[in-house]
Amino acid sequence: MAEAAAAEAAPDYDSLIEGTELPESRTRIRRVDLIRYCGASGDFNVIHWNERAARAVGLPDVIAHGMLTMARALRIVTEWVGDPGAVAEYAVRFSRPVIVPDDDDGAELLVTARVAKKLPDHQVRIDLTARTGSDDAGWDKVLSMARAVVSLPR
Repeated sequence: MAEAAAAEAAPDYDSLIEGTELPESRTRIRRVDLIRYCGASGDFNVIHWNERAARAVGLPDVIAHGMLTMARALRIVTEWVGDPGAVAEYAVRFSRPVIVPDDDDGAELLVTARVAKKLPDHQVRIDLTARTGSDDAGWDKVLSMARAVVSLPR
């Protein structure tokens, strides 16, 4: 039943227009998320959980895993298309780390995306912009050239 609902919600390739904006996504990355990701990924590098170690290598504080940041950013696409399996390609360049403070709020990740190009075979390229910061202090771009190719239902 969930698959049928997802299929109904999927964008229609034929009526989709290049330049269409996806709904903005805001998510928080907290220290507890980093610890969970360490366990899930096996990446226990101390810069992701120990402030002293992060500062010793020149970072201002603990940083989020790059792959965690990528995954959180891609949610804008998977929620829009309704099926994570529809993502055929995804690539980014890391432009700045996500600094995760030791507080209840963590770091906010703001992601916007748009349909950049309609491709053959019912595929579309989505360009993403991922930033961290706040509306008050400003936003820093953390992913560059973030692009996903999505296969839409026929």
